Amino acid sequence: MSTRTPPVRRSGSRAAAPAPAAVAPETSRPDRKLAILLAAEKLFAQHGYHAVTIRQIAEEAGVPLALVGYYYGAKHELFHAIFEHWGHTIEERLAGLAAVDNDADDPRTLPRIIDAFTAPVLALRASAEGEYYALLVARELYHATEEADRVLRSYFDPLAEAYIDALHVALPHATRSQAAWGYQFALGSLLHHLNDSRIERLSRGENTRADPAVAPMLVNFIVGGLRAALPRPKTVKAARTATAATTATTEKPPRTRTTPRRQKT
Repeated sequence: MSTRTPPVRRSGSRAAAPAPAAVAPETSRPDRKLAILLAAEKLFAQHGYHAVTIRQIAEEAGVPLALVGYYYGAKHELFHAIFEHWGHTIEERLAGLAAVDNDADDPRTLPRIIDAFTAPVLALRASAEGEYYALLVARELYHATEEADRVLRSYFDPLAEAYIDALHVALPHATRSQAAWGYQFALGSLLHHLNDSRIERLSRGENTRADPAVAPMLVNFIVGGLRAALPRPKTVKAARTATAATTATTEKPPRTRTTPRRQKT
């Protein structure tokens, strides 16, 4: 009688190899890296950069504390990684601006520039994916800390410069410094709309915070403010015509006296 162990039958598919003892986190759980980024984005948006700890980010993401440093390094590097992740939105806004036919004589030009400036941000704020990023940008622009200023210089100053240049072309009678003020006022309106919740109380519950449906109203408000603050001067010819018309209606023509003829005697 044979004592050999009979061979094990193999099925048609090859048996899976055993997992190694240690697998790099990026190959085993690629979702963890994104989870950390989104957790940081949410907490920074809600509480501010300096008020949030790495431990809180790890807890929010549901990952070990050491994994945050493994993927992103120091806290400020994680902060920068958020804006790097959303860098494509800046490129989209620049592309939208480049698509505008910047004709200073066309009254539709200024509204189109402002719509290119506001519409992508409002859409981001209204989306589930971009809600916290939009709030984070609004918060950090309002509270320009040293860390936020580095981000602004790297990511948002080139965008601002492009829009200021576009406003200067659309409003050629204004100086570029005035166009820069106009940009800042437009930005203030946009950021307040993104971040404000008081409108719900002030409207007695009729309005919703950051409502994207009021986007046309926001554009009209900004455009109207720019045109009122930087009015186009009258041309010399138009000014002379207006002056002549005013003079003609306000001044009475002098009376002419007719001298009677002398009769011959």
